[in-house]
Amino acid sequence: MTKKSTIWRRDDGTIVACTEKIKVMKENLDELKQAAQDALEDGLLMEVSEAQIREALHQMIDTLVNPYQKNH
Repeated sequence: MTKKSTIWRRDDGTIVACTEKIKVMKENLDELKQAAQDALEDGLLMEVSEAQIREALHQMIDTLVNPYQKNH
């Protein structure tokens, strides 16, 4: 089974079609997924609650700041 590719969109709904931009997004997300997987596995090996690790990862994502947004 193949994973369907994400169609990236701008805030106005138009599609980001630049192949290089799409490639960079995929690579960045792949790297983040691997880092999160490593953190989960390390935490489990240290006997930290899986639910607590997942919550910490969610909280971390929720605190990311858009440096390009006005009035942030």
